[in-house]
Amino acid sequence: MQIEIPKDNWQGSVNTVTLGATPEEGGTRTRTVTIGGQQTLPFLHFEQTPPNRPVIALEITAARPGDWSPVLLDAWGDAIDDPGNWAGACESAGADLIVLSLGLTEADGRSADPESAVRATKSTLGGTGLPLIVLGPGQAELDNDFVIAVADATKGERLVLGLCEDSNYRTIVAAAMANDHLVVGRTPMDVNLAKQLNILITDMGLPLDRIVMDPTTGALGYGIEYGYSVMERLRIAALQGDAMTQLPLLVNPGAEAWKTKEAKVGEGVPDSWGKWEERASNWETVTAVALIEAGADIVVLRHPDSVTRVRNALDELMAVG
Repeated sequence: MQIEIPKDNWQGSVNTVTLGATPEEGGTRTRTVTIGGQQTLPFLHFEQTPPNRPVIALEITAARPGDWSPVLLDAWGDAIDDPGNWAGACESAGADLIVLSLGLTEADGRSADPESAVRATKSTLGGTGLPLIVLGPGQAELDNDFVIAVADATKGERLVLGLCEDSNYRTIVAAAMANDHLVVGRTPMDVNLAKQLNILITDMGLPLDRIVMDPTTGALGYGIEYGYSVMERLRIAALQGDAMTQLPLLVNPGAEAWKTKEAKVGEGVPDSWGKWEERASNWETVTAVALIEAGADIVVLRHPDSVTRVRNALDELMAVG
């Protein structure tokens, strides 16, 4: 007896967003990355094969990070001393995108400034042909100063600029509009807050196909369930036709996973936890794959081994049909 699987017929879809620009498009990237376009919940292949698969970004910093785990520092070696070299190593590791996080200090200990932010961005662009996401240091005033300088210096590259939050979105959005870039908006784990920020950004005139949203999340064992549920609710609302939730989703499982005790601590833990390096990468991998299954279009990772593992999981998920 043949069983017919019931199918949902959604009226909405996720917006399609393209990151990066090739020389023919006014940029310098060797390829672009397109995300979004789904018309069903994640990986329901019997309803629709996703037009664009989720992508993997690797995070780098403008200067050698002082607060990253030794496991990460060892994995990248000397590449982390220069953002261009690090970006090239990320591309070799299999990343689809690069995320450059600007910091408060330079490698020599001096305070970072807009000029150093531009230098780091240009070094990164010179080290890889992948599309680039540039994030400010996380302080509203400095974010504005750094991101404006970066946006002006890279006009036409179709960078993704952030982070747009309710306290500083106006300046970053204006810089993106003036220089043909995109933005990423971050809100706490709340559907209504995410919608409200998207409304504020579009009210300034930035088209929906130039916005990515970061609803934030927790790591495995540290609040991922709530983050998962928020992403799921955002995706359902998008498919039901809510235009302000129809933006592709970016989440940062790398930063969240490497905050956890299981990833950070290598000594004084039970032997049953296993080898530190493998355990830490596993924590990042499982967090990322869970969020992909919740609807993430971009996951930002830190460890090169995690890229391989997440890509293998993605290959299996995309092959099911």
